[in-house]
Amino acid sequence: MADTHIRIEGRAGRITLTRPQALNALTHEMCREIDAALIGWADDPAVALVIIDAEGPRAFCAGGDIAAVYRAGITGSDAEARAFWREEYVMNARLGAYPKPVVALMQGFVMGGGVGVGCHGHPRVVGETAQLAMPECGIGLIPDVGGTYLLARAPGHLGDYLGLTGHRMGPGDAILAGFADHFIPETDWPALIATLSETGDAAAVTRAAQTPPAAALAPHLAEIDRLFAHGSVPAIRAALAHAGTDFAAATAKVLDRNSPLSMACTLAMVRAERPAPDLRRALEREFRYTARAVLQTDFLEGVRAAVIDKDRKPNWRITAPSDDDVAALLAPLGPDTLTFPED
Repeated sequence: MADTHIRIEGRAGRITLTRPQALNALTHEMCREIDAALIGWADDPAVALVIIDAEGPRAFCAGGDIAAVYRAGITGSDAEARAFWREEYVMNARLGAYPKPVVALMQGFVMGGGVGVGCHGHPRVVGETAQLAMPECGIGLIPDVGGTYLLARAPGHLGDYLGLTGHRMGPGDAILAGFADHFIPETDWPALIATLSETGDAAAVTRAAQTPPAAALAPHLAEIDRLFAHGSVPAIRAALAHAGTDFAAATAKVLDRNSPLSMACTLAMVRAERPAPDLRRALEREFRYTARAVLQTDFLEGVRAAVIDKDRKPNWRITAPSDDDVAALLAPLGPDTLTFPED
């Protein structure tokens, strides 16, 4: 069975992720199929909007298929990983600049690559089961697929917190952080899809939207802004240690588990984007890291500990990354730089 179901229904281009047994994790071929559909519909007058949804209650998309990347990477080659990320990021950029509304309906886990599929178009809908996160620092990667762009746009230092911790956002927090636009109960989605397909009018999403659940992070925003305003991960960690609150203590434990190198690079990238966020620029900078991830970072060890052996005990090689370590991973790639087809 195909991992995507792509078709036109009425006035809507429909993309449904159909890999629920793997939490709809994105494969290389799925990225290619989504991008091809978007290209084909961009100038098609019969398609007024695009709807992206997914089968199964557990996940819209729990991320990229990093197990496949790991299997290729342990052979000592990063060619497959580079090709996957390059084409995925081109698809992410296309979603961000798409000339027609892209309605994403997100339930369950929406993580990593799922954020890249669901959170760059508009309008973005979350249901009551949605759990959005960019947990890459836990596996030695960085919040990619345009994640640093989204995190840079979050209010205050919320993006720093979300990027370093990988905190899972419910629907209220996802809207607060700017990862989603509207809350609509999942039982209402079939009727909404029918209306969108019949009319081609994306304003139906706004009409169907309801008041979202309370944002759990809202009471902590002032504390997040204070603690995550520091200039480095060690300084943030020290501030957490001295804060004396349950929230700070829990946050410190998360940072202690994550890759120090990933967190240092993530903080640098989010803050570089914050003054004037630009999706394509963020993706190009993210590719600098991911193109080097297999051979030059702790990514394979992070995946081993979290996904392959599942011992949750990664042996991070670089525990005190220097500014030079960060600069080396984020340096331009020269002829291998990420470019976009219409450039």
